[in-house]
Amino acid sequence: MRLSRTLVAVAAALSAAVSGVAAAAPAQAAATPLPDRVFAPYFEAWTGENPATLAQQSGAKYLTFAFLQTATKGSCTPLWSGDANSPVSSSVFGAEINTLKANGGGAIPSFGGYTADNTGTEIADSCTDVNKIAEAFQKVITTYDITRLDLDIEDNSLTNTAGIDRRNKAIKLTEDWAAANGRTIQFSYTLPTTTHGLGDTGVAVLRNAVTNNARIDVVNLMTFDYYDNASHQMANDTKTAAQGLVDQLGQLWPSKTAAQRWAMVGVTEMIGVDDFGPAETFQLADAQPVLDWALSKGINTLSFWALQRDNGSCPGGAAADNCSGIAQQTWEFTHKFAPFTGGTTQPGNDFSVGVSPSSLSVDPGKSATASIATAVTKGSAETVALSSGPAQGGVTASISPSSVQAGASATVTVTAAANATPGTYQFTLTGAAASASHTTTLTVTVNGTQPSNDFSIAVNPTAVSVDAGKSATASVATAVTKGSAQTVALAAGAAQGGVTAAVSPSSVQAGASATVTFTAAANATPGTYQFTVTGTAPSGAHSATVAVTVKGTQPGGSVVNGGFESGELSPWVAPGDSVVTTAHSGAKALQVTPTASTNGQASQSVTLAPNKAYTLKAWVRGNYAYLGVSGGATASTWTSAGDWTQLSVPFTTGASGTVTVYVHGWYGQSPVFADDFTIS
Repeated sequence: MRLSRTLVAVAAALSAAVSGVAAAAPAQAAATPLPDRVFAPYFEAWTGENPATLAQQSGAKYLTFAFLQTATKGSCTPLWSGDANSPVSSSVFGAEINTLKANGGGAIPSFGGYTADNTGTEIADSCTDVNKIAEAFQKVITTYDITRLDLDIEDNSLTNTAGIDRRNKAIKLTEDWAAANGRTIQFSYTLPTTTHGLGDTGVAVLRNAVTNNARIDVVNLMTFDYYDNASHQMANDTKTAAQGLVDQLGQLWPSKTAAQRWAMVGVTEMIGVDDFGPAETFQLADAQPVLDWALSKGINTLSFWALQRDNGSCPGGAAADNCSGIAQQTWEFTHKFAPFTGGTTQPGNDFSVGVSPSSLSVDPGKSATASIATAVTKGSAETVALSSGPAQGGVTASISPSSVQAGASATVTVTAAANATPGTYQFTLTGAAASASHTTTLTVTVNGTQPSNDFSIAVNPTAVSVDAGKSATASVATAVTKGSAQTVALAAGAAQGGVTAAVSPSSVQAGASATVTFTAAANATPGTYQFTVTGTAPSGAHSATVAVTVKGTQPGGSVVNGGFESGELSPWVAPGDSVVTTAHSGAKALQVTPTASTNGQASQSVTLAPNKAYTLKAWVRGNYAYLGVSGGATASTWTSAGDWTQLSVPFTTGASGTVTVYVHGWYGQSPVFADDFTIS
């Protein structure tokens, strides 16, 4: 969270709080998955207060514990509030968390927070050893027997690319560890947001998770601290921010349905006055609309910062850690949001799969084995079919039995032929059931000296042209450059702009040739695309590049009816708006008319070249005039101007090239005017 976190001297109070409940705390029970809808406000762990007592007083059964961080930059040891007197231990919060569980709730420990992210003491920013970061995650999971970890990433942690990559790799390691040990674990990312979805840095965090095959279960938006100098209706901003997130999740995880993406959404409000000030105040009147909306959309998590602020002891004040800054009853926000928790703790069926050990060594002509463990993570046990992928380098992998009931184990046997090629190979072990498929990776090293073989790859011609709806070909030549011929697997990369590439045959002996065929769909976007043809063999990989030009006119980026001189709104989608004679140039312009419940947005879809930088410009006039793009790109700006002012929005298109151009005013404000839209 953005609120300043000043670490107070609480070791003695914390020790007293722990000892005061230790005798009464129940024995730790097996971890129970969180409900599919959970209200879990943040508990400020540094205050010395007893979270179990506050939970009982407030009625909040589930709490998000803030925060775990290292004491100093460079450390790999997580501590509560970075305090050496508050280690991850059953003696610190263990009894209280057990009490939460006994009362029908639970805890979500949270790593990071603004202070840690600002000082380099967030665990993945601080620790450069991915395995030790994963061990820190696993220690928290086993110490408190919990089923979700939250990662609060903001400020400098959003741009620390090395830390981002380490964190996501550690998530993947922990998920594999949990699967191999029959544990259920979820990861949530808590990230700052704009009013229309994550910023580019937040999206980059998730994109890196996809790259590392790290499963992210919840993306929790901090729907406050926008710092955009705009007037805000916080409940409406929550809804538009979450809709933008769901659209972004669709680009990152395109196989997920809309309902599945909504089920990944978390929302954290800052009750009362947030850090920006009174212009960003979450009022009591905002709570019920947010609750009703959250239930209707099927989001996963509803939270707020923070439980100790849920009181009216400082009305008219600024943001503080111990009060909301508005007039309210104690626990009033908690009582309004508590009904959100519900559903089943086991929605549907699902399972996990893991392998132990995750790496094996084998001599040529010999075999080695590892154990595949499956576990039920939701619902009831189902039949899981197990497979190990094709042979590599003379190494085969077989699984027995080939199917099990989730919860049972199998054995994977890797066998290296007598002439197997020394080296390291990755086998993807897949478990498939009616509910889903999950994978884990087994690394197999064939002992011996890697032969000194190598090859080259070339494509001729290096540039081809193709009409939409047609195909073109090029020749892929391989040659032995060292040692003896080896099998080279050939691939040509993903589709671009409606152009696909296929290599036939898909593998050759070094020295042989293949053909790469480029096929442009009937609606392929004119332009030039770079395809990389890659050859992979036991000795390594080599590649060559082909420029594929789709003939036709490159989309020019024009906004249709950008000057409104036709006197009509079409093709703009603009409910409640109109064409008027108050123009910047020519005779006509657009009048955007907000209401108390809408911002009056006018929009149209524009198809541009994919993966290209553009600038949207328009002339606007009036208070709180917003100009931006969404969909295939996300960027916006705004102004309040008594006379015509030109706004510019730079953006870069995605793979489809399609974006939505929009202009809008602000809720309850006077109309704004817009004219002369261009994209260049």
